[in-house]
Amino acid sequence: MPEPLPKVIHLEIVTPDRFFFRGEVEAVTVPGVTGYLGILPGHAPLLSELRIGVISYRTAGEEVRLFCSWGFVEVLPDRVSVLAEIIEKPEEIDVARARQKKEEAEKLLRSKSPDVDYGQAVISLEKATTRLEVAGAAKS
Repeated sequence: MPEPLPKVIHLEIVTPDRFFFRGEVEAVTVPGVTGYLGILPGHAPLLSELRIGVISYRTAGEEVRLFCSWGFVEVLPDRVSVLAEIIEKPEEIDVARARQKKEEAEKLLRSKSPDVDYGQAVISLEKATTRLEVAGAAKS
């Protein structure tokens, strides 16, 4: 008879300047470059780049949501390691600044100027929009 799958998986989230989180969680979701990846204990090994998006994890039945900007994730059956360029908790997000950056990016994207770097404007818009979503301010 096969062994039952574990109920938790060890998660580590690290940025270049700090250990962000280390602990046992029930589930993890990360923004992979090809889409969001849902990870449960016993997941098959996987290595992926991360894009701008929301990292979420569930522990003790409570969901935690974080802003993520670029990085890598390594998944093994018993652990998930996230190395991200930027991770921010909702309370660390400057909502006023994110709104301003969103408006600036939208203005650039509407511009007809040949000097506009549209790729960078799209990235700025995605970062600002995701920060507002994580901070719970997307609709206000």
